[in-house]
Amino acid sequence: MSKPIGPSEIIKTDPADTGRRVDQVLAAHLPKLSRSRLKALIEQGCLSSAGATIVEPAYRVKPGQNFAIIVPDPTPAIPQAQAMALDIVTEDSHLIVLDKPAGLVVHPAPGNPDRTLVNALIAHCGPDFTGIGGVRRPGIVHRLDKGTSGLMVVAKTAEAYAGLAPQFAAREVERAYWAIAWGVPQPKGGEISGNIGRSPRNRKKMAVLRHGGKPAVTRYRVLHELAGGRASLVECRLLSGRTHQIRVHMASLGHPLLGDPLYGRGGDSRTRALPQAAQAAIKALGRQALHAKTLGFRHPVNGDVARFDSVLPGDMKDLITILETL
Repeated sequence: MSKPIGPSEIIKTDPADTGRRVDQVLAAHLPKLSRSRLKALIEQGCLSSAGATIVEPAYRVKPGQNFAIIVPDPTPAIPQAQAMALDIVTEDSHLIVLDKPAGLVVHPAPGNPDRTLVNALIAHCGPDFTGIGGVRRPGIVHRLDKGTSGLMVVAKTAEAYAGLAPQFAAREVERAYWAIAWGVPQPKGGEISGNIGRSPRNRKKMAVLRHGGKPAVTRYRVLHELAGGRASLVECRLLSGRTHQIRVHMASLGHPLLGDPLYGRGGDSRTRALPQAAQAAIKALGRQALHAKTLGFRHPVNGDVARFDSVLPGDMKDLITILETL
């Protein structure tokens, strides 16, 4: 059996473990961790064997196979206030609209326990903000990926949360994103539909599924061809709000986003085919080329229509400028 659980644990299996599900084997060797906790750790990429990451709880143990699992330190149940600079577009007593920079995680999660937007909002809004709409994600009615920049609205009061959340659920919010994609989609405008759910091949990714998942619809239009047709600036409008939706839908068309570390199929070879200046700009981007540019909604308290537009961040502007010269 294993030693007491620490930040990292080595599990040496017994002959009787061969052929069993790895989550069952780990539960037997690590009694201090529940099977649901172990399953979550596996899906988060915390389990490895011989240097290879295992993300499927149903993985079958091979004879003599050993495992290493990372058990993150426990995080506070309630996020703590951490003062950070915020790019605030507008703010009143009920809500705040801000321009999130790329690289900022929206709320605490495994691997990102603090220094998130939620931590900054608690410091900015004060203790009354904690718990609005949920303890771990106060005020959050929609999210942006860590690598996606752009506009977000956050509820500062329970009344605002109750008025904003249904608008997102009913698809009444205007959300337009600008993305730089590989190639030029044909036709140059249209609608992408397909259920999105967890990829059966890689639990860290989402995918368009034939069976299961949740319905998702993205409308797109090409704004400008770049690099002689090797890339394009595309506007995408969400008619639903699924995890990684634009990134997944554009990749399903064969036009993944430049710099996308998860869905950028063939991106490395396409990047190498570009001049050095363009390669350097994509490397400097260090993220998917995606920006939440337009956000429109009804004010949850006074009912006024609010609409905001954000300028592209410098990294995407620089990349577009270079691609336009090719």
